[in-house]
Amino acid sequence: MARFELKLPKMGESVAEATITNWLKEVGDKIEADEAVLEIATDKVDSEVPSEVSGILVEQLFGKDDLVQVGQTIAIIETEGGETANPEAVNAVQETAAPAEAVEIEKTIESVKETVTSHDFSGSDKFFSPLVKNIAKEEGLSLSELENIAGSGKDGRVTKEDILKYVEARKSGSVQAPQTVEAAPKVVAEIPKTEAPKAVEPVVQKSQQAVPVSVNGADEIVEMDRMRKLISGYMVASVQTSAHVQSFIEVDVTNIVKWRDKVKAAFEKREGEKLTFTPIMMEAVAKALKDFPGMNISVDGDYIIKKKNINLGMAAALPNGNLIVPVIKNADQLNLVGMAKAVNDLGNRAKAGKLKPDDTQGGTYTVTNVGTFGSVFGTPIINQPQVGILALGAIRKVPAVIETPEGDFIGIRQKMFLSHSYDHRVVDGALGGSFVKRVAEYLEAFDVDRDF
Repeated sequence: MARFELKLPKMGESVAEATITNWLKEVGDKIEADEAVLEIATDKVDSEVPSEVSGILVEQLFGKDDLVQVGQTIAIIETEGGETANPEAVNAVQETAAPAEAVEIEKTIESVKETVTSHDFSGSDKFFSPLVKNIAKEEGLSLSELENIAGSGKDGRVTKEDILKYVEARKSGSVQAPQTVEAAPKVVAEIPKTEAPKAVEPVVQKSQQAVPVSVNGADEIVEMDRMRKLISGYMVASVQTSAHVQSFIEVDVTNIVKWRDKVKAAFEKREGEKLTFTPIMMEAVAKALKDFPGMNISVDGDYIIKKKNINLGMAAALPNGNLIVPVIKNADQLNLVGMAKAVNDLGNRAKAGKLKPDDTQGGTYTVTNVGTFGSVFGTPIINQPQVGILALGAIRKVPAVIETPEGDFIGIRQKMFLSHSYDHRVVDGALGGSFVKRVAEYLEAFDVDRDF
């Protein structure tokens, strides 16, 4: 029998880690080649990890909610045959990994499997993976010690390597574990209960509670799902990072509406794709970004990064009510047909939950269609680290003043609002306003005789 190491696959150039959300196969289960073994989640997309071979799952090296780096072995599958199924990958890992650290991690994993997870660390506001909790229990760490470990993971999360380094330093005497009640009974006895740390914790937690929970049973309490928690964090971080300013402009899109009504049937028959207003708007935004490259930038501390490619993010609502932003890469190089195919492909895969992690990476500017839900305009929050986001309002028939050589008169026109949010740290009103005006000019100058 050979042992195949199932590793976390590469999921895109900018994706370095993922969280295990669910094991689809348990130890002892038979697995077919290309069959999904577990589900993972990056910071934006959920996906499955399939097996490259057929065999029996003999080891799970990580648990649910554990954070795993790309290239790390996450499971062992026993296959038929006398050779290791992926010897080149195993040799590469053995050559690059530090022997001492690999042995230490392997020992920890084995010891964790033999322990139970009944130790309670639920009194903390911080998130700790089951593996970290089990290591803490095995080593006799208290909740306060665990909370004080400096985490190197995403959002300061304590990783397996962090806790192992702390345990090693603790054993060598580099850090001192806090004394327990048994070790210093006199000191504890002399401290009034009101000054004890554990007496303060409930007060802090209670003060952080924004709204008291109803106790009459009429309200339903539902925990946010993982994606909603991430979105919540991103939105708050964006508002705290960027100085948001908005500019609004009303656009006459009567020519676009008439043209689409005229060609949409022929477009679908020839291309096999529906023609919506979104690709037409995206085409205008991409042109405007070429005219105003100062909007196609990002900020890194005191530095401005000018982006060479124009990659348009397209905010899409998911069936569960959450939001995701797939990215149209090199949008300025696409004609209207190519843009329509890209918009439909990403939108359909977003609704079906089939986006890949790389589909949401690398955006340089974002467009969101708030008009889909009937909103006339909105004030969208910038998708960091970008510096601008454009909201497309609902298209409405409105009475408008029409100027002609014979004079002005009132007519019915198709109009919409463009709402531009931009980062005032690096984008002033002149640039932010000029950009959205240029988008409007492209839309109003739309050629009704153009081909698609």
